[in-house]
Amino acid sequence: MTAADPRVIVALDFPDMLSAFGLAARLDPALCAVKVGKELFTVAEAGLVRELVRRGFRVFLDLKFHDIPNTVAQACAAATRLGVWMIDVHAAGGSAMLAAARDAVVRTAAEERRPRPLLIAITVLTSLDAADLASIGVGGTAEAQVLRLAQLAKSNGLDGVVCSAQEAAMLRSACGPDFKLVTPGIRPAGTAAHDQARVMTPEAAIAAGADYLVIGRAITAAADPVRALRDINASLGIAA
Repeated sequence: MTAADPRVIVALDFPDMLSAFGLAARLDPALCAVKVGKELFTVAEAGLVRELVRRGFRVFLDLKFHDIPNTVAQACAAATRLGVWMIDVHAAGGSAMLAAARDAVVRTAAEERRPRPLLIAITVLTSLDAADLASIGVGGTAEAQVLRLAQLAKSNGLDGVVCSAQEAAMLRSACGPDFKLVTPGIRPAGTAAHDQARVMTPEAAIAAGADYLVIGRAITAAADPVRALRDINASLGIAA
């Protein structure tokens, strides 16, 4: 792995645009991607995403679209026009929704003459365990549900999934080497799990087959976020 192909996605989970830009100004786009989620996007809107793209960041727009097929397709088209690198939707939205999202991304990227963003699907949120799934009517283990939804995403032409790193080896075997695995719930050794139920260290996640590691508070809440990112990259064999 090299700095030209960073694995870490820094989660800009801030309540305001000033804080997000404050950290982004200290980060090198060659050493990480960034994630913009629901809270930050709601307060900062699309202008923040455009500016991050302009600064050279690969932006993962983490809005987890889940609605009727046409609505999700239009949302994915709008996200593609922003120039983002990655978009996610919920695999639980079903085949018609996943196919509509895929078609919208491909079509809009061609119309805009820009690279097509990666389209990935949410499987089971890393805050959920088997008891949580049972409470919403999903039987079996979290791993079985992850596999079921990942295979649905792959069959509908999506590029990959968001999953726990604990499921990465299983999905790598089931879905092949080119299927992208994006793993939140990453915690360097010695840091707190916070609200994640299924966690793994960065080194173990990559060894298990993860492609990209979503890391938030271990970097953003560190006394020195730049050093924290550098140390994580170093643990993965990526030079600063």
